[in-house]
Amino acid sequence: MRKYLLVDGMAILFRAYFATSFTGKIRRTSEGLPVNGVHGFVRYFMNAIETYNPTHVICFWDMGSKTFRTEDYKDYKANRPAAPEDLVPQFDLVKEVVDSFDVPNIGIVGFEADDCIGTIAKRFSQQGHDVVVVTGDHDMLQLIDDHIHIAIMKKGLGNYQLYTLDSLYEEKQLTPTQIIDVKALMGDTADNYPGVKGIGEKTAYKLIQQYGSIEGLLAHLDELTKPIRTKIEEHIDMLHLSRKLATINCSSPIEELEDKHCSWCYDEQKVLAQFELLEFGSLAKLIKK
Repeated sequence: MRKYLLVDGMAILFRAYFATSFTGKIRRTSEGLPVNGVHGFVRYFMNAIETYNPTHVICFWDMGSKTFRTEDYKDYKANRPAAPEDLVPQFDLVKEVVDSFDVPNIGIVGFEADDCIGTIAKRFSQQGHDVVVVTGDHDMLQLIDDHIHIAIMKKGLGNYQLYTLDSLYEEKQLTPTQIIDVKALMGDTADNYPGVKGIGEKTAYKLIQQYGSIEGLLAHLDELTKPIRTKIEEHIDMLHLSRKLATINCSSPIEELEDKHCSWCYDEQKVLAQFELLEFGSLAKLIKK
């Protein structure tokens, strides 16, 4: 059976960059090119492959800040600071490294990496293949099904929390779809949409656990306390919009991928040549077969 590892490239690159930049000593090549994020990315990337032993690997990227979500809600992610100056040139460099492994880099203008991951994950799942998504984004938990597992990166190299249908329910008493409805109620400060103003995480969980869904909740508004009912009624439009913003689009326009284009099989010399350009000699031991 095939096992696909879908890598949230943006999440790993940012994690790798900030894990090494807080000291103020940015790793650079002899020509002064910043490469600390890329260097860390390779370590995380190879560790994920060693941990989950996939037959196929694909890496996913955002393609700019404007997406269909910003068209629906102009303030979506508007609170995000610009990428650090030293990180900007590493966006292209990391894709060149991924390409040297003959791993596809996938991103679509107008969609987030999450949407591309969701589309590919569901496609492979429906074909009966196993999928592991490596990410730091808990929004991905909504993708879980019998074949799709989500590996959330924790602090430290090689530290993951793997979510399945059972472990998700055991921890949160929620199904994957209910993750979306909780986010619709409580909003998301990181993505900058409010949900229902005045309803926090604890209340959102309680309401969805009790009523099952947004539809179930709205059908029983008369059972709620007056303050909660009033908040929902006053922000009903934002509730529905927040739900749309929180939902990963699993029908983004990604062409079919041939297995040979994402099989985990690389030319060691090709990778080593890329490492030499970036002065990553210490990483050679990670990729020698």
